[in-house]
Amino acid sequence: MRILGLIPARGGSKGVPKKNIKLLGKLPLIEYTIYSARDSKFLTEIVVSTDDEEIAIAAEIAGYKPPFVRPAAFAQDTSTSLEVVQHAIAFFESQNIFFDAVCLLQPTNPFREKGLIDLAIEKFIAANADCLLSVLPIPEEFNPHWAFEENENGLLKIATGDEQIIPRRQDLPKSFHRDGSIYITKTAVIKGGSLYGKSIAYLESNPQFHVNIDTMKDWEKAERLLTQINL
Repeated sequence: MRILGLIPARGGSKGVPKKNIKLLGKLPLIEYTIYSARDSKFLTEIVVSTDDEEIAIAAEIAGYKPPFVRPAAFAQDTSTSLEVVQHAIAFFESQNIFFDAVCLLQPTNPFREKGLIDLAIEKFIAANADCLLSVLPIPEEFNPHWAFEENENGLLKIATGDEQIIPRRQDLPKSFHRDGSIYITKTAVIKGGSLYGKSIAYLESNPQFHVNIDTMKDWEKAERLLTQINL
């Protein structure tokens, strides 16, 4: 299977200005994800998609010069990951280069346990799913079967649509949230307008490695994690 490793990194970050090239320890943030991707034996090609010249230079220094400049239309606060991935696919197909799937690796999730990407790809292929997400468990107190939404009368209803509350935590089904580290999707699904499709496989990540950098508080957490984990 031909799989494109795509690292999206736009220049207009606000919570942490220029975060993709900001030094985390001794490396620019984006390099952690580039090096994780480089260690994969299953990614056919690794590409950084950016609109920013400084990020492009950092990627080139790490050995992965971007083959295109991401159009400004796909580098806005409102731009979606789907648009970014579709643009990359369209670029390569215009060069008669085709991929069966795309592995989206967000640089704002810099830490991935060694071998995680390939483990995810192996599970994705074995499951023959439209998509695979890396996930973390939702704590029991936030399980969707114990969550509520407001109904039209201003009263609470169970978020899952259940009629009765599950009384014992031991009876709660496992639930997960996307951790943002890995998304793998079949190209046909992406071209059809979705990053997820109808069948979603999953791989649990190690919570010890998890940080999703959006604010300076997240950045400070990443700095602490860097001293604790063995990359």
